[in-house]
Amino acid sequence: MAEKLLVEDKEIVVPGQVLAQGMGYLPSGGAFREGEDVVASQVGVINLNGRLIKLIPLTGRYIPKRGDTVIGKVQDMNFGNWFVDIGYANDAVLSSKEASSDFIQRGADLTKYFNIGDYMVAKITNVTKSKSIDLSTKGPGLRKIDGGRVIKITPVKVPRIIGKAGSMISMIKEKTDCRIIVGQNGLVWISGADPDKEKLAVEAIGLIDSESHESGLTEKVKDFLEGKVNKNVQKKKW
Repeated sequence: MAEKLLVEDKEIVVPGQVLAQGMGYLPSGGAFREGEDVVASQVGVINLNGRLIKLIPLTGRYIPKRGDTVIGKVQDMNFGNWFVDIGYANDAVLSSKEASSDFIQRGADLTKYFNIGDYMVAKITNVTKSKSIDLSTKGPGLRKIDGGRVIKITPVKVPRIIGKAGSMISMIKEKTDCRIIVGQNGLVWISGADPDKEKLAVEAIGLIDSESHESGLTEKVKDFLEGKVNKNVQKKKW
């Protein structure tokens, strides 16, 4: 069979679509090999790098992995554990041993650390074969979240929100003067002293979430932020 590339860079494809023919093309991400064809496994956008065909998913649920930093909400608790919703089928478990560097005595009032409804930044320390998930809030940046707001984005878009070497999220922080934490499970915490700038950060992240497949996204987000910031400055002058 003659080798043939059937898609273009940045093209949106659907499950089952043949992306290329011939053994010279290599599938990656959401693409796989079927005989001598490279085929899409899900809806996504194509990223071409020589003969490597990478499919970046546009949709998809969060699959927890050991080492992930996530944002979760406490749903329930008992005498020694908190049960945390991280956007997966099973709640994750934070034990009192992993909640704090303090020694927490048995029978202590755990609501001093986390209560039902609280959000936290935590790290996944273990995922078992039966998909039980263990968390820890011991470590730099891991803690209960106070104030600000938590928004949800498509989990597979997290790398686009962060950008190469953190470039995209750093730009949003700089332009909006907001503190931002992006969980790998698709929850984002945003906190700013200025409500208008906090809202602007939310809008910028929403823009990336909806247009992550577009080329020139960094410039688009930069122009969006600078345009809004300048407009707000002019308003305040008046």
